[in-house]
Amino acid sequence: MKNLARELMVRPGKKTDLDSIDPAETFGFKKEEAAAIVAANRARLCELQNVLYADRRFALLIVLQALDAGGKDGTIRHVMSGMNPQGCEVTSFKVPSVEESEHDYLWRIHRAVPRRGMIGIFNRSHYEEVLVVRVHNLVEKKVWKTRYEQINEFERLLTENNIHILKFYLHTSKDEQRERFIQRLQDPMAHWKVSLADYKERDYWDEYRVAYHDALNKCSTKHAPWYVIPADRKWFRNAAVSQIIVDELESLKLRYPKPSIEMDQIPDEFRGSEHGGARGK
Repeated sequence: MKNLARELMVRPGKKTDLDSIDPAETFGFKKEEAAAIVAANRARLCELQNVLYADRRFALLIVLQALDAGGKDGTIRHVMSGMNPQGCEVTSFKVPSVEESEHDYLWRIHRAVPRRGMIGIFNRSHYEEVLVVRVHNLVEKKVWKTRYEQINEFERLLTENNIHILKFYLHTSKDEQRERFIQRLQDPMAHWKVSLADYKERDYWDEYRVAYHDALNKCSTKHAPWYVIPADRKWFRNAAVSQIIVDELESLKLRYPKPSIEMDQIPDEFRGSEHGGARGK
């Protein structure tokens, strides 16, 4: 698969304009080809996760951001389905609780950062503090404007402690969002997802686009870059996200730790036919 990370990364120090990125772009890939890529990557992710868990030198934090119906849940379901639940944790950030509101805005985020050996997935994240709070004037402008650099320093702290960060913005069109909202209404099994607030948020589409534009450009850094994933085609979204995750884990040069004991200390009866075990009889 071509180097999609290079194609989709928001280059640190350079400006990315969301209006210039087609949400339906597939870079020449076909649906069948993408499905094969996702299947292969799911199998590879299972292998890499196992080594990551054993290695215990690194953790991987995956941040998913999107407008409503942008495909965060679908990405988790289709890309991460082969992972061992013991080594992977998904955290969804809703409106802060009373306890969370009594701390700084990054307190609840830091608590959810994965331990070394683990993969953590944020369904929404600390970026809500420069998105929804900005769009709805929940804090003063002088407050949210300082958060870009605070977030950059927070992410630098994590990466300097071997927490690798992949940040994906699932880029969908307004027309595609409308179609997905309609599909939810037509599917009784999806009615539990229906929220009047989601539909009302469409009135702020332009404001969110401006807020995302600033978040992507101000907070795409060398240590934690953003990737803008064209997400109108779910099959391409899944292929792109899975490939970038595989590439990142493979870049870590993961390895199994050495055994804590010498293998020849294990009784022969447990060691297979070449050592005269049960299968050699």
